[in-house]
Amino acid sequence: MKRGSLRVLLGAAPGVGKTYEMLSEGHRLLADGRDVVVGIVETHGRAATSARAEGLPTLGRRRLRHREVELDELDLDGLLDRHPEIALVDELAHTNAPGSRNEKRWQDVEELLAAGIDVITTVNVQHIASLGGVVAQITGVTQRETVPDTVVRAADQIEVVDLAPQSLRDRLAAGAVYPAERIDAALSNYFRLGNLTALRELALLWLADEVDSALQSYREEHGIRGAWQARERVVVALTGGPEGDTLLQRGARIAARAAGGELLAVHVTTQEGLRAAAPGALAAQRALVESLGGSYHQVIGEDVPRTLVEFARSVNATQLVLGASRRSRLGAAFTGPGIGATVIRESGDIDVHIVTHAAAGGTLHLPRVTGGALGWRRRILGLVVALTGGPLLSWLLFATSNEETITSDVLSYQLLVVVVALIGGIWPALFAAVLSGLTLDFLFIHPRFTVTIDNPLHALALVLYVVIAILVSWIVDQAARRTRRARRAAAESELLATVSGSVLRGESAVPALVSRTREAFGVSGARLLAGDGSTQQVLATDGEPVRDGRAIVVPVGTDAAGGPRATLELHGGDVGAPERRLLDVITAQLAAALEHSELTQTARTADALAATDQVRTALLSAVSGDLRRPLAAAIAAVGGLRAAGPSLSAADHDELVATADESLAALAALVTDLLDVSRVQAGVLAVSLSPVDLAGAVLEALDELGIGPDVVELALDPTVPAVRADPVLLQRVIVNVLANARRYAPPGTRVRIASSRLGPTVELRIVDHGPGVSADRQDDIFTPFQRLGDTDNTTGLGLGLALSKGFTEGMGGTLTPETTPGGGLTMVVSLPVDAAASDLPAPPAAEAGG
Repeated sequence: MKRGSLRVLLGAAPGVGKTYEMLSEGHRLLADGRDVVVGIVETHGRAATSARAEGLPTLGRRRLRHREVELDELDLDGLLDRHPEIALVDELAHTNAPGSRNEKRWQDVEELLAAGIDVITTVNVQHIASLGGVVAQITGVTQRETVPDTVVRAADQIEVVDLAPQSLRDRLAAGAVYPAERIDAALSNYFRLGNLTALRELALLWLADEVDSALQSYREEHGIRGAWQARERVVVALTGGPEGDTLLQRGARIAARAAGGELLAVHVTTQEGLRAAAPGALAAQRALVESLGGSYHQVIGEDVPRTLVEFARSVNATQLVLGASRRSRLGAAFTGPGIGATVIRESGDIDVHIVTHAAAGGTLHLPRVTGGALGWRRRILGLVVALTGGPLLSWLLFATSNEETITSDVLSYQLLVVVVALIGGIWPALFAAVLSGLTLDFLFIHPRFTVTIDNPLHALALVLYVVIAILVSWIVDQAARRTRRARRAAAESELLATVSGSVLRGESAVPALVSRTREAFGVSGARLLAGDGSTQQVLATDGEPVRDGRAIVVPVGTDAAGGPRATLELHGGDVGAPERRLLDVITAQLAAALEHSELTQTARTADALAATDQVRTALLSAVSGDLRRPLAAAIAAVGGLRAAGPSLSAADHDELVATADESLAALAALVTDLLDVSRVQAGVLAVSLSPVDLAGAVLEALDELGIGPDVVELALDPTVPAVRADPVLLQRVIVNVLANARRYAPPGTRVRIASSRLGPTVELRIVDHGPGVSADRQDDIFTPFQRLGDTDNTTGLGLGLALSKGFTEGMGGTLTPETTPGGGLTMVVSLPVDAAASDLPAPPAAEAGG
């Protein structure tokens, strides 16, 4: 049986019109004579969507009962029996009710497709599994219902149902998406303009990747190797040389000329690895290409030109940018065509740009073969062996020589030259070769005891003798160079591993890098200054103090203005040319560490702003609910009084007046709390301190709350002196804390109020045995506009404890929470003893405990 086709309508957010578009397509297909059935459609109470569903054949839903609730789901069996040509199935990511054959609706769709039924469905971008984390970062909402990417990408057709973010907000505000009671919350949370813009961009980018993947799959299936220029893709080849910045800027300009152009940078690593390039330069160039909006890639290949062309073809590149060769003309003449010429020959339909730069061309010079890589100690040792070994060998050979031993004599001297070359390198070997040649001619070649050569072959033999010495010495010199490079590479790798390990072990990145830099280069002191160093703001330092004017100064990174992000100063040593490359790597890591530190600080600032935004959101929610409720009740009561007039009975009149009075009183209390918390936060709270009897303040608070001994257990110490406080504010504190304790106290238990004196302060403890608050969250209970996850909106704005803390601290006291032994929360109000009573002796500890 032929598998059905899947068509997905993709939306950036709810309300863009996916379901409406699906139903419109159903009407069009039905008008064309196609067999179309609505399997299931979710209208969410939207009148336009419900109206659009009319006139389409609709399959009845399957009813399931779960936890005493009737749920409607897609009747999969009925739809398979009906077997229409096309089925309309809404919300692909929907989770089916327990008891259904499949857990997810997309699994139902898979069965329909396998049965040969074409399906048109809808899904929002936030429900695609791979995008869940990104959507959660954008909106702050984690999606529980997701559909695997493979299901959506396997669709035969994917269409984005697009709507401008502001148009969607206008549609939401008009009530076309959600009911009126959900509009305010939706506009201020999920449907913020920034969220919708980001989600729309995410949907378009996901679809663009899908189109690109489909195009690549088609090319592979049909064996198409030529570049299809659907959009410009510019590949820039980097070597780690100084020309990299120039090439990247040129490539970015080429990509920018075409709308949707893409920039890619690639570095080909050969057997020599990163030693052939400058890691510091590559790191800086990688940062540059990312700042230009491109991507960085690193591939491995022995044949650099072929690897570049293969990479360009694999990404369907249209342009390839290379730098002009840095080789000299003489070098090019001896080594043949360079990378650029080979790439041009093999590029085919990919345009190749050879960009000139300051380092192109090189200078006319011969390769150095005489520079030794051995230390001076080995060269001296080689000379010593030549000066001592030559005479000893000559004495031995002369004592045993005859006309038949000339061949062995020559080979013996040749062996001496090789040994000297192995020990001391080229210069001692040349000295030994010349000395051995002259000695051989003077002692063993006729006429003896002269340096005259009467046979041209002997002269040729002497020249070959010296050439062999030079070649052997050169091989030894190259081996020594490579050995030294290997040791240096190992030392550099060990240093970088140590630096990385110090950071991974928990050390702060910037100080650890500065410390390891000082140790690696053997300097006595190192410090990192902000900016160009002129401000003298020290970010990190290690070792001896750096004396200005006598330090090696190295810029670190680049800031937004183009200047150095920081400056590294090294004192008490020197950094030679070979060490500069490693220093570039360390400065690149320092720049990355500084950038990470700045991003961390920015994230902390963003967290603080997010917390402030949450407070504002909570305030808006409180205003929309807690303030609107009493205001609406008062308006309704006054309106009823005005409308009824004289015809209203006395009882109804009194009831409406009481309702209005109660509502206005509640509204006045809420507004007072809001004003009070504003004054507390602004530090302008008016406090009038005077001696206050703590027991009297507690009794007045109990009278205000209207509670008695069945709710509260009093354990007030009669010997406690008066406290210095504002009587009105103190009563508000006790009322708020006691009301909170009474609310969370378990039924049948009493809240305990106890007082005691502790030196110059008096403590009032309000103890409950409710659920309590964990120690790590006790400070959060004083945050305004929250109730630690409590969703009961009938208990105020969540300002009681915040105001109580502010009032207590305004009176010079403290309000602290403690965990009640056995469970619960104890709030401790500490206030200073009034000065007039401070001379009274403190009661004994046993009595103070009451």
